[in-house]
Amino acid sequence: MGSGETSGRLNALLIATGLERLDAETGGLFERYISLFLRWNNRLNLSAARDEEVILSRHIIESIVVAYKLPQGIRTVLDFGSGAGLPGVPIALCRPEIAVTLAESQGKKAAFLQEAVRVLGLKAVVYAQRAETLNETFDCVILRAVDKMPKAVADATRLVAPEGWLALMTTTGEEKKLERAASEAFRFGDTLQLPNSTERVLVLARRTSGD
Repeated sequence: MGSGETSGRLNALLIATGLERLDAETGGLFERYISLFLRWNNRLNLSAARDEEVILSRHIIESIVVAYKLPQGIRTVLDFGSGAGLPGVPIALCRPEIAVTLAESQGKKAAFLQEAVRVLGLKAVVYAQRAETLNETFDCVILRAVDKMPKAVADATRLVAPEGWLALMTTTGEEKKLERAASEAFRFGDTLQLPNSTERVLVLARRTSGD
């Protein structure tokens, strides 16, 4: 797709999902992000996703929906195992009031994230080490398609601030397993189905104690 076509297609998908279209500036930034992703992916195999239509209709749309579903009042988000920046980069683009930390230990992916932050002018930082080695807490920690997800969820719980949120992009078959992996300090709420899927969901849990 050429200049403007990608953001136009993305807006059409958002409207079909029941969301408002992006403004011209944000749409242009998404277009630059997708173009950068495709170029780096061809060289470095950042992701198994190759087709622009699949990237738009699944990965980007899901990430935008999640960005808007995160509770208001959140000021800091950790994208735990960010990979190629999904959902952290869309969160930073759609919710500019949130300071996003993109934690990614694989060198080539972290380098891509550094370039994306620079090119897009994001209010985000890249932590190029394993997320569980961080020594700070966040209003929200989000995980999507992380290796050994139950262990990652258990590791992520200590990074959630008091009264903060754990956000899990997962499938209906994995939901209960991940709920068990989180400590009893978290209260799980409703499961939100993600667009264009009967299985992919967003699960939000709030820390109710300091344990």
